[in-house]
Amino acid sequence: MNIIASTTRKPGLIGLSRPELMTALALVDVPERQRRMRAQQIWHWLYHRGVTSFADMTNVSKALRQRLEETFDISRPEVAARQISVDGTRKWLLRLPPDDTGARHEVEVVYIPEEDRGTLCISSQVGCTLNCTFCHTGTQRLVRNLTAGEIVSQVLVAKDDLGDWPDRIAQDPDAPASGRWITNVVLMGMGEPLYNFDNVREAVAIISDGEGISLSRRRITLSTAGVAPLIPKAGAEMDVMLAISLHATTDEVRDRLVPLNRKYPIAEVLEACRNYPGLSNARRITFEYVMLKGINDSVADAKRLVGLLKGIPAKVNLIPFNPWPGSPYECSDWETIERFAEVVNRAGYASPVRSPRGRDIMAACGQLKSASEKRRASERRQQA
Repeated sequence: MNIIASTTRKPGLIGLSRPELMTALALVDVPERQRRMRAQQIWHWLYHRGVTSFADMTNVSKALRQRLEETFDISRPEVAARQISVDGTRKWLLRLPPDDTGARHEVEVVYIPEEDRGTLCISSQVGCTLNCTFCHTGTQRLVRNLTAGEIVSQVLVAKDDLGDWPDRIAQDPDAPASGRWITNVVLMGMGEPLYNFDNVREAVAIISDGEGISLSRRRITLSTAGVAPLIPKAGAEMDVMLAISLHATTDEVRDRLVPLNRKYPIAEVLEACRNYPGLSNARRITFEYVMLKGINDSVADAKRLVGLLKGIPAKVNLIPFNPWPGSPYECSDWETIERFAEVVNRAGYASPVRSPRGRDIMAACGQLKSASEKRRASERRQQA
């Protein structure tokens, strides 16, 4: 843990574990015998009440609040842009504080409201290293991993904007019966979560902590393109639901769509899935499959998919391809998608077709890409 203040910015408390928070309190002269209690108080204010100012921590002494204010930061990332789709999907472009080089990078976060749930899609990296050819995010180079605090802060920003804190929910006449707007979190935004393993693990621990944000790990899903050696490790250390970006039924096709397949081919990824801790019919793995016209959408593909998944408690999310500028692919025809789904369903696997959400604001699956990178790409095209 780095809790040494830089010359440009106070160190943040968001994203620290409880032991790290207790260590940080030593910097503001909190006696050792009080640190556990004070850390618990601050944790409650940050993650249960959602405060953004030490002044609001009313059960902490004024003197300590002043020292905390002078020493630490609990602010949110800047909301550089906020968009709401015609279908109610929300997208935030978050501008992160300057890094060690002074650069300010951006990530996108998406909230998808549905009748029975509200799903928040968060990012784990600035950019992506995988270069999946059907994914807009994959065309943005990897800049860096997000810290645990930057991952958790995405949830806090969304909760702020939605009014998803207990005090505000209690006063909201339109509040859902579940008592929260965000019921599910999916690590399906920018980046490959398993290539930022430690920070993602720490962020999941905070998001799922019962005395803070308190989201069940059964409602947190990690999506990976198939970093096979880390899949069982993720189950053992994070205990979240797993989603695999599969998208093809042969290595030849998947090598083109998901270049990571050249390192971890389909058979190796599926073997890692079979070894995922806690796997059962009650805890199925979701296989994501984007439907690309003439590429991976034949009946033969559907039958091969069924064979590949044999023995794995699973469901298949069929995702109509979401277009983006310059994409070389088209979405499969609806009749083709229905035929594909019928084959998978008949074999006993649920295969819902994911309704495209937020397409008008480029918030749909595979469309996320930070505005700054879009501008730079546009400038490069114009120069060319």
